[in-house]
Amino acid sequence: MSEHRYPDADRAAVYRVIAERRDMRHFAGGEVDRATLQRLLAAAHRAPSVGLMQPWRFCRITDPGLRAAIGDLVREETELTAEALGDRGAEFSRLKVEGIAECAELLVVALTEDRERHVFGRRTMPHMDLASASCAIQNLWLAARAEGLGMGWVSLFDPERLGTLLGFPPGAEPIALLCLGPVDEFYARPMLEETGWTTAQPLEELLAENGWPGGGAPTATPSA
Repeated sequence: MSEHRYPDADRAAVYRVIAERRDMRHFAGGEVDRATLQRLLAAAHRAPSVGLMQPWRFCRITDPGLRAAIGDLVREETELTAEALGDRGAEFSRLKVEGIAECAELLVVALTEDRERHVFGRRTMPHMDLASASCAIQNLWLAARAEGLGMGWVSLFDPERLGTLLGFPPGAEPIALLCLGPVDEFYARPMLEETGWTTAQPLEELLAENGWPGGGAPTATPSA
């Protein structure tokens, strides 16, 4: 047992917030007070990042006209996604996939425009900027759940058009619309499970040792 281990109650709280985090689509309006929002953004900013590049940029949307325009972009992409899904398009159209009009806060998360200068950890895996920003979003998500607030990650939008709408510089790339705010209740299970859209896979099917899950034994490659 590690001497750095947290007390039992603290560890239980960490595992509880992970288990009870939900991708929320139903919001109850209201507001997020400034101090709480600052805590959430600070939690996001404490995320790990490859080479300490901190590629995330946060844009808080407070203008009602901009929020409405963003909602239009999402609705347009939702319709295109339904068309692309073919036989499941009608089923998809019945899902509630965003809460832009109802959430207390709308945040846009983007990758910074100058991230190509960061080579540390990205020479062979340039997508680690996205991985780093995703860690920041997850931090914010867990902190929001601990504060009793819901959050939903919306990815149904055209990044280029959203960036143009918000005046982002060339090279900056929006990756997430985050709907944040009070909710009447949290889903007991992920919403896409509750609605019958899909079922989460158990860990056992995604875990392996010394090779790909479900595959054969790896073939050793002689060293040069």
